Amino acid sequence: MNIAQYIEHTVLKQTTTLADVEKVCSEARQYGFAAVCIPPLYVRKAKEFLSGSNVQTCTVIGFPFGYSAIEAKVAEIVLALVDGADELDMVCNVSAVKNADWTFIANEINTILPVIRQKNKILKVIIESGMLSDDEIIKCCDIYGAAGIDYMKTSTGYAEKGASIHAVELMRNHLPDQIKIKAAGGIRSFAFAKELINAGANRIGCSQSLAIVEESKAFFEKTA
Repeated sequence: MNIAQYIEHTVLKQTTTLADVEKVCSEARQYGFAAVCIPPLYVRKAKEFLSGSNVQTCTVIGFPFGYSAIEAKVAEIVLALVDGADELDMVCNVSAVKNADWTFIANEINTILPVIRQKNKILKVIIESGMLSDDEIIKCCDIYGAAGIDYMKTSTGYAEKGASIHAVELMRNHLPDQIKIKAAGGIRSFAFAKELINAGANRIGCSQSLAIVEESKAFFEKTA
């Protein structure tokens, strides 16, 4: 397993500096990570730092709470696309989920997705699975699966509970096969990353990417 190809090297802390972004972009190029995930402010510079590489530039929308107005999310998306984002991780409106307002959830995704599809870019929807019941996760799978998003993502990393094997398995069992899964939130070891991938995750969002890669090398050397 080449763990690096699964990783989105992430820096989303509130105090993220341009130097932080340059560093993660340099490391992503060096290690061959799938993408970097950085604040919207830095999308244009990240594209410059990653120029000539295969590393994708990912940013976040409605982050981290997701309860921005649909129109605000659309505006964020348009700006991110203008700046050159390849992939967008949008937080769903968890408040609407908790209200069981599934009409709102469907309207939000059906308003947002065409904007991204016009530019042939990738949308990942963050459902904050650690805050949801199994029934709520399954209903999200039904709605986002029908809409045809690219990925469902477990967590922002800002909630009390992040990625879990149970959530990934539940999502994999209730999403159409073509919709992928990104696990994120609290992934700090190769062992956990490997478990999540085995459960069905296609991407791993983490900030401890270098340590995870080094752990994977040690693991495979020991088992060779």
